[in-house]
Formats: sequence, C-alpha cells, structure tokens
Amino acid sequence: MTEMKLACQEQLLPGDTLQEKWDFAVAAGYDAIELRGKGDLSFRDRLPELRKALADGVVMPTVCVDMLHFFGAFDNDQRADALVQMKSQLSVIAELGGLGAQTPASYGMFSRRLPPFEPPRDEAGDREVLLDGLRQLGEHAAAEGVELFLEPLNRYEDHMVNRLEQAVELIQEVGLDSVRIGIDSYHMNIEETDPSAAIVAAAPYIGHVQLSDSNRLQPGAGHLDWPAFLGALDAIGYHRYLAVECRLSGDASDAVRSIPSVVRRYL
Repeated sequence: MTEMKLACQEQLLPGDTLQEKWDFAVAAGYDAIELRGKGDLSFRDRLPELRKALADGVVMPTVCVDMLHFFGAFDNDQRADALVQMKSQLSVIAELGGLGAQTPASYGMFSRRLPPFEPPRDEAGDREVLLDGLRQLGEHAAAEGVELFLEPLNRYEDHMVNRLEQAVELIQEVGLDSVRIGIDSYHMNIEETDPSAAIVAAAPYIGHVQLSDSNRLQPGAGHLDWPAFLGALDAIGYHRYLAVECRLSGDASDAVRSIPSVVRRYL
C-alpha cells in the first residue's frame, strides 16, 4: 500500500512544549504534529517557539485554523480579518517548510437545518464570497510555495461547502493548483453517500486528510469503515499526512497512544 504518514494535532498530545509533545508523539508512533492556528495573528506570534521546535527536529507539516470567524463570514470586517489571519498562517507554515493550512469556509455561522433555515446571504452571494476568498488565499499560498486546504464541513456546522464535489467545483472555478481539498472523515461520514467513492471522484484535488471516527472520537471508537476509507486513499495514491483531529474518550494519553495501531492496521 501507499506509504501514508500519521500526524496528531498538538492539543491532543501531553506535554508543556512542542518538544515534549514531539517526544510523546514519536514514542506513540506518529510521524508529525499538526499545529493549530488561532486568531489575532497569534500563530505568527508563536514563530520563535516554532522555529526552536523546528531546529529541535519537530516535524510540523500543516496547520489547522482555530478561529472564531472564517473567510466565508457574513460580516465584511470579519471576512477581511479571516483573510489576513489565513495569509499569515500560510506564510508561517511556509517558513517552517510545511505543506499548507486547512480551513473551512465557515464554522458555526449558519445551518439550513436549523431555524431560521434561510441565511441572510443568497447562494450567489455565498459563491462570490467563497471564490474571492479562495483566489486571494490561493494566490498567497502559491507565492509562499504552500497550499490552502478547503475543508467541507457537515450541514449542521456550515451551509456552504458540505461535500467534496462542492469543494471540487469551487476549486475548478478558482483555477489555482495551490487550492486543494482537506478532507475530514467525520464530516464525510455525515455528508457523503459513499465516502470511498467521493474520495476517488475528488482524487486530483485532495491535498490533506484529517481523521476522527463517526462520533468525532478517536479512530476505533466509532463505526466508520476504516478499511474502505483508508483503502480509497491508497487507491488514489495518497501519500501525505493523515492528521488526527478528534475528541478523546477514556484516558486521554491512552486514547492518543491507541490511534496509530488502529490506523496502521489498515495501511
């Protein structure tokens, strides 16, 4: 099978420093740490810490956004700020020699599944905002030599980009190789009729993968079909990182330690 590498998001790892987290991660069987990028340019402000960790051998290929608003926001000021934050995160991950940054279009902003059911911006307005944001971020990513990973979320967390096919259509319209999809097994379990088929259909556009089980807990704690999901990634020749982004049940350290053996059982 294709060699895929396993990363764990930093907040899941025990330790006070990235170096301590890295020691735990390596001992547990991980190949990298996925960083989290908060707002207010705090990720940029971590550069001294991140540079030191890089010098100490910590592998940090990707950053996942962790902000209160996103580039698809309804509010113009929030949208503009999200673009500033994401461009900064792309620049920082580029300095670290990483691959890119992952963000959804929005999170918790609106759901058509909950009252009032109709968002304040129509679909044409959504599309215009998304295309503009993706072009700006994609151009910045290309200039920095990294990629932007657009993450489809489930229908209860975002009303704009829920399925891989929707992300593909936007990426095709943007027309930049630096914009790709960051898939998440939890969201796909909700939204895709056949997650494996969706992976195969979107294969040329998949740039990053995040893992959690059907209940958002660690892989192995739910009912997601891991052989099918990971088999589809192998079938398309995916060879980048599988980044664990989940909640943990039971003892947190034991749960984190359990994931590599669960995932690698099917690789």
